Amino acid sequence: MNTKAAEELPAVSVIMPVLNEERHLRTAVRRILDQEYAGPIEVVIALGPSTDRTAEIAAELVAEDPRVRTVQNPTGRTPAGLNAAIRGSRHPIVVRVDGHGLLTPGYITTAVRLLGEMDAANVGGIMHAEGETEWENAVAAAMTSKIGVGNAAFHTGGLAGPADTVYLGVFRREVLERLGGYNEEFIRAQDWELNYRIRQDGGLVWFTPQLKVTYRPRPSVRALAKQYKDYGRWRRVVTRYHRGSVNMRYLAPPAALAAVVLGLVLGVAVHPAFVAVPGAYLLGIVGGAAVEGRGLSFKAKALLPVALATMHLSWGFGFLTSPRRLARRVIASVGPSSRDVLSRTS
Repeated sequence: MNTKAAEELPAVSVIMPVLNEERHLRTAVRRILDQEYAGPIEVVIALGPSTDRTAEIAAELVAEDPRVRTVQNPTGRTPAGLNAAIRGSRHPIVVRVDGHGLLTPGYITTAVRLLGEMDAANVGGIMHAEGETEWENAVAAAMTSKIGVGNAAFHTGGLAGPADTVYLGVFRREVLERLGGYNEEFIRAQDWELNYRIRQDGGLVWFTPQLKVTYRPRPSVRALAKQYKDYGRWRRVVTRYHRGSVNMRYLAPPAALAAVVLGLVLGVAVHPAFVAVPGAYLLGIVGGAAVEGRGLSFKAKALLPVALATMHLSWGFGFLTSPRRLARRVIASVGPSSRDVLSRTS
């Protein structure tokens, strides 16, 4: 790219909230710095109170490259870390990356170009799950299949176009500042909630399969179950906070869980025939796993139904048991002006 073209490219701030990310942090930051984006770039890491070597690795990265800086995130919560990193950054384009997310080559260049071409407020692409163990490979297959996550384009791919939400996102700073950044009450689902406000504000959220971020799945059944229980719990909060934002894809997991539990209870208490309902669910995920597991090792393919059931039922449990007090707390939190949220000192 010639010098004049490089000078015209907007400067980019990459924000990264991290907590216990010693396994992937160095690689994630290296993928950012290796982007070959011709304009100015900075990386702002929001450090939560990690119990591993995350802070030490972050300090090494700061010492190695002047483009990397850190800010503190005492709560360890993702939305608070994102806002702290936004406040600590300075450039007009803001790129969100997680500590276990790996940008693919050309990601930032493509995203900045599309922001301009589409006059979008936020652009994003695919959460491309890839595992490093047999279990993670099974989870990755579940997270990139329609039987696992429905028709969400940012999981399974699709045509470029307007979207309800995208994975992570590349934003215009002016939009984030006008809307007050991320709502810090949303421990999970903060991306969906922010994108909902962007769309309500008249902004365009643009999905494109050209943008991919490699995602490392949770390393155990327990960690995956907690992740998806939290997803369901906070997605229910979004539906209560933003009336009319619910859709059928989000109702499928709680419906499946309710049908399985009801079928088991009625099968024991009334008639064994009711057990056919959870039996049909089991056959469905086993059959789906046989199709979606093509190309996996035997062990990963055997683990795929476990991953699917964990995701479905944990999400459904979180959605059904999400207390109303969470939504009331979120509603009560709306007080400071949106500008103040991002202008407070870190």
